[in-house]
Amino acid sequence: MMADANRAPWLTILGWGESGTGGLTAASRRALDDADLIFGARRHLSLLPTVEAEVREWPVPFADGIPQLLAERGRRVVMLVSGDPFWFGAGTTLSRYLDRDEWLSLPSPSTFSLAASRLGWALEECTCLGLHARPINRIRPSLHPGRRLLVLVRDGDAVAELMQKLNQWGFGDTRLHILEALGGERERVRQASASGDVPDSIGHPVALGLDIRGDGEAIPSAPGLPDHLFEHDGQITKQTVRAMTLSALAPKPGERLWDVGTGSGSVAIEWLLAHPANQAIAFERSAERAARARRNAEALGVDWLDVVEGAVPAVLADQPLPDAVFIGGGLSDVLLESLWQTLPPGTRLVANAVTLESENLLAQWQQSQGGDLLRLELSHAGPIGTRRGWKASYPIVQWRVIL
Repeated sequence: MMADANRAPWLTILGWGESGTGGLTAASRRALDDADLIFGARRHLSLLPTVEAEVREWPVPFADGIPQLLAERGRRVVMLVSGDPFWFGAGTTLSRYLDRDEWLSLPSPSTFSLAASRLGWALEECTCLGLHARPINRIRPSLHPGRRLLVLVRDGDAVAELMQKLNQWGFGDTRLHILEALGGERERVRQASASGDVPDSIGHPVALGLDIRGDGEAIPSAPGLPDHLFEHDGQITKQTVRAMTLSALAPKPGERLWDVGTGSGSVAIEWLLAHPANQAIAFERSAERAARARRNAEALGVDWLDVVEGAVPAVLADQPLPDAVFIGGGLSDVLLESLWQTLPPGTRLVANAVTLESENLLAQWQQSQGGDLLRLELSHAGPIGTRRGWKASYPIVQWRVIL
């Protein structure tokens, strides 16, 4: 629908902080004064002074309030949201239900901005994570000694959970700055070590400034993570081959991967680690291996990996189509025929084969469909009696093709 440039927005998404009206701009104050209806969470409404407008508490869960908001079209409505509505804020969700000319956003400083200001940290050099409604393990890829993180968490229990995780991962020397109710009368900033005691009575809302320290193993940024980072039963695309496989798959932000015969989930997990907007569906016939892939995804901070159990190609039906496909297991002529009938043009496909039968299959398909056929032969130095020599791994034949 085309936006009407002459129509005034009926909804103002107003950034709200712990200082209440004390931190508002003149434009934000006018929006409150002119409103017919003000929506807000209970915490936000507790800081609202007496107003002439109708005041209504936003329900929990958040999605339940959307129909109520949309039913008020035609009135002058203000929605109070935390800080900057479009920086880990509710504005992103609300705007999906509205035309662009229906709303106006008036941001206040975000919690991240307030936290950086209190700590004297350069905001552009910090990693900012919103984990107040997400698993704590999502912090795992960002744990690199010397880095600074600003993290929004749910409450004091979440602080305790994070401290326990930091110790578990070898980052117990990390310094925590616990920032409570920033910008308001209840503001408090305290320091602690991840290996120390959890401070008592941590007030909501709470943000953390983390100065990462310790000798824990950081997750590398380049593809080809060490094999020991994955729980596996031997069914894993080994580190060097995995690095070459990820390079061939060439993940780009926001793309989706099908990982067929995922085993430990290593390729799909590294695809997700390439960018937080990426998606992956891992297909696995074995329930035991599927469970293992889910555990690996959670441990490495990409819990949004979708693991689907079942045999291919039947299990592929009705799944969201991918931008790239990796076949690490279950390779067959029937599978390839099904993919060619299903996948849209431009889909990137990479298949690895180790047996003579599967090598021959890839050679036939490469001859008819094109692409590149590679033979990867790796050897590692190892002892031979009192001396050393090369121990060869099984060669891998890899087919790379764009449909």
